[in-house]
Amino acid sequence: MYTSTVRSVRRMPTIGAVVALVAGMLTAVAPAAHAAGSGAVLPFTSVEAESATTTGTRIGPDYTQGTLASEASGRQAVRLTTGQRVEFTVPRASNAVNIAYSVPDGQSGSLDVYVNGTKLARTLPVTSAYSYIDTGWIPGSRTHHFFDDARMLLGQNVQPGDTVAFVATGTQVTVDVADFEQVPAAATQPAGSVSVVAKGADPTGAGDSTQAFRDAIAAAQGGTVWIPPGDYRITSSLSGVQNVTLQGAGSWYSVVHTSRFIDQSSSAGNVRIKDFAVIGEVTERVDSDPDNFVNGSLGPNSSVSGMWIQHMKCGMWLMGDNDNLVVENNRILDTTADGINLNGTAKGVVVRNNFLRNQGDDALAMWSLHSPDTDSSFENNTISQPNLANGIAIYGGTDLSVKHNLVSDTNALGSGIAISNQKFLDPFSPLSGTITVDGNTLVRTGAMNPNWNHPMGALRVDSYDSAIDATVNITDTTINDSPYSAFEFVSGGGQGHPVRNVDVTGATVRNTGTVVVQAEAQGAATFKNVTATQVGAAGVYNCPYPANSGSFALTDAGGNSGWNSTWSDCSTWPQPGQGNPDPDPNRNLAKGRPATATGSQDVYTPGKAVDGDASSYWESTDNAFPQSWTVDLGSSYAVRRLVLKLPPSSAWGARTQTVTVLGSTDGSSYATVVGAQGYRFDPVTGNTTTVSLPDGTDLRYLRLTVGANSGWPAGQFSEVEAYLTN
Repeated sequence: MYTSTVRSVRRMPTIGAVVALVAGMLTAVAPAAHAAGSGAVLPFTSVEAESATTTGTRIGPDYTQGTLASEASGRQAVRLTTGQRVEFTVPRASNAVNIAYSVPDGQSGSLDVYVNGTKLARTLPVTSAYSYIDTGWIPGSRTHHFFDDARMLLGQNVQPGDTVAFVATGTQVTVDVADFEQVPAAATQPAGSVSVVAKGADPTGAGDSTQAFRDAIAAAQGGTVWIPPGDYRITSSLSGVQNVTLQGAGSWYSVVHTSRFIDQSSSAGNVRIKDFAVIGEVTERVDSDPDNFVNGSLGPNSSVSGMWIQHMKCGMWLMGDNDNLVVENNRILDTTADGINLNGTAKGVVVRNNFLRNQGDDALAMWSLHSPDTDSSFENNTISQPNLANGIAIYGGTDLSVKHNLVSDTNALGSGIAISNQKFLDPFSPLSGTITVDGNTLVRTGAMNPNWNHPMGALRVDSYDSAIDATVNITDTTINDSPYSAFEFVSGGGQGHPVRNVDVTGATVRNTGTVVVQAEAQGAATFKNVTATQVGAAGVYNCPYPANSGSFALTDAGGNSGWNSTWSDCSTWPQPGQGNPDPDPNRNLAKGRPATATGSQDVYTPGKAVDGDASSYWESTDNAFPQSWTVDLGSSYAVRRLVLKLPPSSAWGARTQTVTVLGSTDGSSYATVVGAQGYRFDPVTGNTTTVSLPDGTDLRYLRLTVGANSGWPAGQFSEVEAYLTN
């Protein structure tokens, strides 16, 4: 099911589900989202540990596969040794906290918890049991899934500005992020419902409650099964679940402990699952096991809402009839594989307003095996830290939508969003109709693919096994801090299939590590109103794979800016920011950038002023003022300070040059930024002078026009440095 092509993009569906389908051995299984903005409306507020007060060590940022910081939110975290602390300032009224953390493999311990300096009686256990996953059968994978989540009710209300601190005891703990939440009181039993406790379930977790749940479901047909506050242990999966509501008192109160909750191949539907937690004991990924919250079908017109799903292989692996299913307002954490996968046949399914963190495969996926997923959507979901694959992936299907989602921090083998014809198995239904990708925000997404030895973009369109002939409309996209490229068009299987009918309209790209468009397939796309700033290497990388397989045409429909340069050498891959995937605000933006001039003398060429060597220099044509020197910074920047240098040798006597500073965003129309002024260069002060630029100055092309030089009849600079900081 995995193509071993060297350049293949890895997307590994759960093998157990595939084997069951192929062999016919599947056992009996498995408030509206806000309209505007990207991501889910969440009941908690997250605070990054690296922004908290700590006696520990901040790690990262790091984008290197297999490192702890690369899997952290924001690619940074705080490492605590025993006795060290991290103290968070509470951002909202709260009575509960959940933290994402990591401890060394094979270890466990606890965190002491302090509220406003007072130690709580309870501690927060931490363990590596659910971390350090190895999937050696997946080419390019390494040990991954380093983080886990642990939660606790504080037993008191805290207010904004209060402090909650965690102190490591017994083991090293790396704290990534803390989620602060005001958990409402437990709900009460609905009238007429059947309580699982009345059927013999043990709310202490000591006894096996499996049969009690089955009996309650049978007794409540057409009604509600009530799961009171407590911890319930189920030792085998439930099946025959249809025409019933399973309801708890809230996901912090009613907790079911099982690694297989519902496992069924079909259902009459009308199932409502809501307001409790299902927490598993899955400590590795075994793809032949249906270790999922829901495996198979809930049947038509069903819903899942208000759930906390953790420590499963997959949250939901959905096959069979799930028409018109609504999955909303759930948390799916720490799965060793997918969060939710619509594995063919889905019609009218809506997955919205969910929070997913730390998935070991695609967080959200539609895979059109056997028959197409149709008229289904992923909307307003927040996805953080999928550590082996994509944030959201669409593999085939008809008339599908990915709208208003927020995806951050993908790793290793994944993009933020992938629109793909990678089939894995037959029969597969390629993309058709209209695929709508609208209003999504991607932050630090895209990753270095170890099988390709170069990266995948934040948003990838991939004709992996067949041409893309569907209409793909990508609109109103925001891509921030991609470590590599923003948009990628590729035939990842290496067969040279075309990518066609793609329209990209309305995108804002900020601080992308390499290029805005990474085109590696034949085909075409139209771009309109796509603006980019702080582009690391060039606007476009357009190099077909395989070589000579056909060109990719980029049609400029107007309104594009900040990415009109092209990477010129297809024999090399551009490096992030020419070496920095997260550009330093103190970086010299001009160093190494292409420079030109109206004239130069002999070997004193324009590039000498940006080569990082203050002893070499540019010198213009003699006796021909004014003379101009220009550098292309590669993208528009809010430059605030220039440092102009001449060689520091005392042989260079003091002189004054009259310089006008001009700027342009397109390389053709220049405006004066700083009018003509005399700048003194004196060997006593290192032959260096500083020019401050006014606020509000955005430029890509920096031009210095020299009108006079008191020491030589030509313009001269040994270094021109440009900075974002004053």
